[in-house]
Amino acid sequence: MGAALSAAERVARLRLARSENIGPVTFRDLLDHFGNAVAALDALPDLAARGGAKRAIRIAREGEAEAEIARTEKLGGQLLVLGDEAFPARLAALDPPPPVISLKGDVALTAQKSIAIVGSRNASAAGRRIAGDMAEALTHEGFIVVSGLARGIDTAAHRASLAGGTIAVLAGGIDIVYPEENRELQTEIAARGALVTEMPPGTSPQARHFPRRNRLISGLSLGVVVVEAALRSGSLITARFALEQGRDVFAVPGSPLDPRAQGSNKLIKDGAPLVENASDVIAALAEPLGHLFREPEPPSFAPRSGDAPDTDMDTRKRVLAALGPTPTPMDEIIRQSGAPVQQVRAVVLELELAGRIHRDPGDRVSLLPA
Repeated sequence: MGAALSAAERVARLRLARSENIGPVTFRDLLDHFGNAVAALDALPDLAARGGAKRAIRIAREGEAEAEIARTEKLGGQLLVLGDEAFPARLAALDPPPPVISLKGDVALTAQKSIAIVGSRNASAAGRRIAGDMAEALTHEGFIVVSGLARGIDTAAHRASLAGGTIAVLAGGIDIVYPEENRELQTEIAARGALVTEMPPGTSPQARHFPRRNRLISGLSLGVVVVEAALRSGSLITARFALEQGRDVFAVPGSPLDPRAQGSNKLIKDGAPLVENASDVIAALAEPLGHLFREPEPPSFAPRSGDAPDTDMDTRKRVLAALGPTPTPMDEIIRQSGAPVQQVRAVVLELELAGRIHRDPGDRVSLLPA
């Protein structure tokens, strides 16, 4: 990860991540251009104004960042910003990486070989048994089991892997229990495994948080096993993230008559290896793809001049003309605008800071209503 971050840069990175209109892509782009968060924070008001912001962008204050760090530590956790030595390497290598995570428990577990097991909240007894048996067997083989602490399949996987260490990725703060029935389990995981989240303490889970949670579940793992999943489910979102991240996806087959198996069965139809137990998963990981699995190097943000990206009115007009309410791939925006790549990305960065666009999965961008 390079040289250790200074205390000022750590606080600045947290402030940047908690500022208005800044998600993982924008955070990465800002650090990539400016080289550090201190310079990026100074540039935010000008960038947002150039993007057409109707009011001043809200920038997280230093006191707010320091209070979040202190609260996380008081809860027994640690707050890690991208660039910290302890920041999980698999997450740092994602494109884009999460800017900040809070972790309560054993951070060393994030560096071990791990498998995610996910599936239906309304799981069948057979599905819960399969998930539990698989998790227990994977633990005996030295794998850490990762899941999302939801009821059903997630709960069965966590309970069966407590003895060997399990990682639960949360959609809310590390101090928020969800679902309530898993209060005792969440406490046990914090003591014997690890809780991981992108959200600040005190944050209650909301619908928009779960895709980010699912992305971390797959990002922390070498592969994802789907046990019972409907066609439109969070488990399939996790599987999609896994494929985008270069992870393996496995699926347990189920009855064609059971709606809870339609999603996992479709994964098999689409080419996911069919697995019935931990041995199948381990054997599939040993195939050439598993042998060749290597994390890319985490991003290295070299110091830059600190100047704002060069853009001009003509480029802004051409980029805006290429945008619309339908998510458009960045490559298409670059092609239609006819402008250099770096200038187009700079304009998109300004527009996002101004709250005029939305970042969509797959490096796509859509224009928000005026």
